[in-house]
This record gives sequence, structure tokens and C-alpha cells, in this order.
Amino acid sequence: MDQYLCKLTLVYPPASEDSLVEYMLNQDPPLSGFTTMKAEGHGLGFDRASAREKVHGRTDRRLFIAIISIEQSEQVLTKLKSDMPIAGLMYWTEPILSAGRLL
Repeated sequence: MDQYLCKLTLVYPPASEDSLVEYMLNQDPPLSGFTTMKAEGHGLGFDRASAREKVHGRTDRRLFIAIISIEQSEQVLTKLKSDMPIAGLMYWTEPILSAGRLL
């Protein structure tokens, strides 16, 4: 493997999804691909939750997941922070031991 890979996960409010996806589609160098999905947040930090979310005890969230180089993940996070700060955005990275397509 030429470069170390990581899984970049972003958790963000649904209202940010369209602009975040568009931003990620326009990265230079381009991302090789990513996945987005609906999620629910549980835990502390309900100060921004809607009344419905407070009743349900969870907040609506979206997930963005990409397998990219560690270097690119650092670049993406740095640019995202300066170009498009999103209130409530949470991120983490995880090492990837292997990845690929089976067919």
C-alpha cells in the first residue's frame, strides 16, 4: 500500500447535507467516492435540538463516510473548517487495514 488509508466520518445536521455533499464533490484532488446516510444522535448536547427531537430523545443527523489517505483527510478537514464551518459537525478518523472491491 503506497499510502496509509483512513475512514473519515463526519456527523452533521441534515440542513447542511446538500452544501456539504456539493463541497465534497468539488474537492481537489477529488475524493475517490463516499457514502452518506441518515442517522440519529443520542447523548448530551440537546441545547440545539428541536422540540420533536427533545421528546424523542434523539437528534436527526447525517453521516458522511469516505476511505481516503490520512493526508487527504487532514487537508479536507482543514479546508472544511475554514471554507464551510458547520455548527454541530463532529468528525473522527479510523485506520483502515485493507479496502477494495471483491468483484
